[in-house]
Amino acid sequence: MASDTAFIDYLMDQLQWVGPVVGRKMFGGYGVFLEGLMFGLVIENTLYLKVDSNSKHDFEELGLPPFTYSRGPKEIALSYYQAPDEALDDTDMLLTWANRAYAAAMRCAADKVKKPASRV
Repeated sequence: MASDTAFIDYLMDQLQWVGPVVGRKMFGGYGVFLEGLMFGLVIENTLYLKVDSNSKHDFEELGLPPFTYSRGPKEIALSYYQAPDEALDDTDMLLTWANRAYAAAMRCAADKVKKPASRV
């Protein structure tokens, strides 16, 4: 599940146009963060971007798969979908998709704040 350091460096360099993006090692890959919010995930040199109910269909329309992993007999899908391959070679396209992913991460964070804690 390792990602190539050169690929991570390339992505971090390209994504600086979004803001002060940082990559942090996690789960055998890298999380992509802006202002403390994770909006991307890099596993095996594949960039996955955060989705929510507003953006998920855009990824599905292009046939882009979600990031999945196995937990015992179950396959778990996270709310991160593969970025279009073309975006990795086109900075403007990458920034558009990354900004949409960051917006999804902000909406998800806002939804978590709105939900009251459950009492037991």
